[in-house]
Amino acid sequence: MDSEQKRLDFTVTLQQNNSHARSALLTTRRGDEIECPVFMPVGTLATVKAMDPDEVAQLGFKIILANTYHLMLRPGSEIVSDHGGLHSFMGWNHSILTDSGGYQVFSLAHRRKITEQGVSFRNHLNGDLAELTPEKAIAIQEDLGSDIMMVLDECPPHDSSHEYMRNSVERTTRWAQRCLHARTQRGGALFAIVQGGLDIEMRLEHLEKLATMGFDGMAIGGLSVGEGPEAMDAVLSRVAHLLPEDRPRYLMGVGLPQDIIRAVGHGVDMFDCVVPTRNARNGQLYTWDGPIQIRHAVHAKDTSPVDETCDCPACTRFSKAYLRHLYISDEILGVRLNTIHNLNFYARLMKKIREKIRSGTFDNWSISALERLERA
Repeated sequence: MDSEQKRLDFTVTLQQNNSHARSALLTTRRGDEIECPVFMPVGTLATVKAMDPDEVAQLGFKIILANTYHLMLRPGSEIVSDHGGLHSFMGWNHSILTDSGGYQVFSLAHRRKITEQGVSFRNHLNGDLAELTPEKAIAIQEDLGSDIMMVLDECPPHDSSHEYMRNSVERTTRWAQRCLHARTQRGGALFAIVQGGLDIEMRLEHLEKLATMGFDGMAIGGLSVGEGPEAMDAVLSRVAHLLPEDRPRYLMGVGLPQDIIRAVGHGVDMFDCVVPTRNARNGQLYTWDGPIQIRHAVHAKDTSPVDETCDCPACTRFSKAYLRHLYISDEILGVRLNTIHNLNFYARLMKKIREKIRSGTFDNWSISALERLERA
């Protein structure tokens, strides 16, 4: 980290005795004090879908995620920079983490070509050629004014051959070094990404190399991409707690409430996922007893709220029957209420996790919480 600029502060405040769960305080260069473990709502295109930025903040979130690849294509980082950065462009007054576009290397595999230089895509909007190199990924994130930037990496399929996975991981290490060299004084904190699929030894080797390179935080990528919860948990149980203790540990793209609880037990501090917002739009609402499919006919005459313990507008003002009516009628209000409810649930989930860590009861609580969530 450059001595002239403090990009990030991170302090572990409590470590559990019987697991690797820990609470911590992350302070970004904007001055946001973010209690960890923390969940970051996803605002891929400079908006958390269906939400006003102030509503997101009122739910207690101080950091969200946006995406380099998508904003590179639309509207373009130059336009965002002309507005003074992404915070001003989207009216968000707190911190932003930007994914480098590495996930799109995985999700748009049919549209891209990987070389040592970087990745070339066929733009999913119009078919034009778009290129993303480590240097360009950093330049775009700096244009966006990101508080936490991610290195450009490849997220290889978990069932890749050993040779392909090895070559991919080694290239990601070289790209990570180029990202470090490309960052300027205006750049935010920079996180490395540990890859290696389901190969534990490869993961540990990659972790060891990246940990010596001076990154501000460390992330685990390449999970929750079809490998199944047991395989993901097996990797996390061996890898997550070995990431440097003095830096944030970020599990990318995860996930379901039960996945988050398990990952916290393995020592993870930060999470993001489209699950609460995307599933809200599909009529799935989260509760402590598992998700509710509001579109199901069983709710057509139900006058009770989705969750009697929830203080969000969807639960304090409306019934399941009304929310189902909105969903079936394709009303915008239904999407908004569902999204507010799910994000509120995730905010409450993370608050409960932090409380249990602080009280020293996380380990026992997590067992009962997982039983409730998975009973449905």
